[in-house]
Amino acid sequence: MSDIRKRIFFFLLINIILLNTNLFSQEIPQSVRNTGIYEFLDELANNQIISINSAVKPYSRLFISQRLKEAEGKKDLLNPRQQKELEFYLMDFGKELKEEGHNGATAQWLNGTKAQRSNSPHKRFDLFYYHDSLFSLTINPILGGEIFANSSGKAIYGRNGAEVRGYIQKWGFYASLRDNHEKPILGLPEYLTQRPGGHLKGTSDWSEMQGGITYSWKWGNAGLVKDNMQWGNNYNGANIFGGNNPSFVQLRLHISPVKWFDFNYFHGWLNSMVVDSAHSFWVSNSYGTSYREVYHKKYIAANMFTFTPFKNLNVSAGNSIVYDNSSVNPGYLMPLFFYKSIDHSLTYGIVNMNSQMFFDISSRQIKYLHLYATWFIDELSYSRFTNKNEWNFFSYKAGFRLDDLPVQNLSLTTEFTYTYPLAFQHNVPTLTYQNAGFNLGYYLKDNSREWYVALDYRPIRTFDVNFYFLDAIRGPDYTELGVNRLGNPPLVSVQWHNTTTGLKVSYQVINDLYTWFSFASSNIRGDARWSPEYFFGSKNTVNLGVSFGF
Repeated sequence: MSDIRKRIFFFLLINIILLNTNLFSQEIPQSVRNTGIYEFLDELANNQIISINSAVKPYSRLFISQRLKEAEGKKDLLNPRQQKELEFYLMDFGKELKEEGHNGATAQWLNGTKAQRSNSPHKRFDLFYYHDSLFSLTINPILGGEIFANSSGKAIYGRNGAEVRGYIQKWGFYASLRDNHEKPILGLPEYLTQRPGGHLKGTSDWSEMQGGITYSWKWGNAGLVKDNMQWGNNYNGANIFGGNNPSFVQLRLHISPVKWFDFNYFHGWLNSMVVDSAHSFWVSNSYGTSYREVYHKKYIAANMFTFTPFKNLNVSAGNSIVYDNSSVNPGYLMPLFFYKSIDHSLTYGIVNMNSQMFFDISSRQIKYLHLYATWFIDELSYSRFTNKNEWNFFSYKAGFRLDDLPVQNLSLTTEFTYTYPLAFQHNVPTLTYQNAGFNLGYYLKDNSREWYVALDYRPIRTFDVNFYFLDAIRGPDYTELGVNRLGNPPLVSVQWHNTTTGLKVSYQVINDLYTWFSFASSNIRGDARWSPEYFFGSKNTVNLGVSFGF
């Protein structure tokens, strides 16, 4: 076959594959900040209605819709509140299902005309929704705000923007833009808080862009996205990737060829916030003379292998590396590699890059009970296990959630997290486990300990009453003290302490429209740099909020 014929053949083959694929195999991630759907899927899994791998989030909208459809087939096993909640979420995620029927072109503004609503009575409210046999598009606003009040006065937060998502054959695309305003600032990099990071301009106003494009096939998907994520089972903060940092651009790969194996990988571009003087330069123009600063390049690669040896038991293992080459290293684009070994061959004789390992186990084998544990390894030396004066750089988390016992719709959660000194830290500024100065891992950072206990009661659909107790401490920050890296005892003294008892009541009125009220009695003492001044000290804080979109 001549070269021209080969090219025509492959061109036609690719087009046949693309143009004859099913519309309903696309993947778009669902924001991890849409906590309602994630909590509901977790509850269904704990009740052994569905099976999920909760070590890696976000889930895709298609995955969520498939799990909801699976639960619908077992509707008789759900209690009345769960049945109504299932119907509620299918109004949104049912759009991803093949059964909805995309036979003709339909465009709907503000949920469509009366005739359109009668034809699709069980679809959620959207500002704009269009679908046909080839293409679909959803557009919604992003609006929200909250107010805090305590003895420090008033604090406010507001946001506005828009989000869009759509599908073309096996391609998916999504984007969201938010303008944020917060005064005073409650989420700086140094604060020990789970408030999402932002404030990239150092002011009370900042914007955030998220989105991406994905391609899917029967047993996997890949994409170029800018988004948040969480790795590690948890109910009060993940300690592999916490998801509170500003989002960053990444190549993602997810494959699940069989029921007993799930694989996730990404390669990301981070912001080092470290000026590269060799590439910075002076600029002179009509505005005057200024110095154009350029940051050092910084990247991250990570993978996670999840095995299901027995039903409802997931065992996960993975590794990651933060590196600062002048360009992307192809070795870290290999999804299946153990990156520390690659690093040793590339940086032999000089300071290595910053590598990590992690393990996660999640068991839902006992109905209504979720047992889980996560182990994050920043640095490991076998000799330190027998040396009482040295410690490895670990972070571990263990906990459980018990649902529906002894009262239906009631859950009890207990979680313990302990992190040794210098985990999530690094002595080379361009290799820190951070993006734009925000820690990628656990929100309490290193040399810390936390107890978290919570009761959740859900009497009606999407209505949650959460009563919780939190006791968190952090010891000395050894990176500031100029001491040796080894031999730093964990929590030899308490430098920061947060004890909080709180009540939060939330309700999702319609899909993606959340309202909430909370009251927290907290006592934060110690190093004042690690908390917003607004919350520091003994405070009783009331919080009211409403939010539509993510």
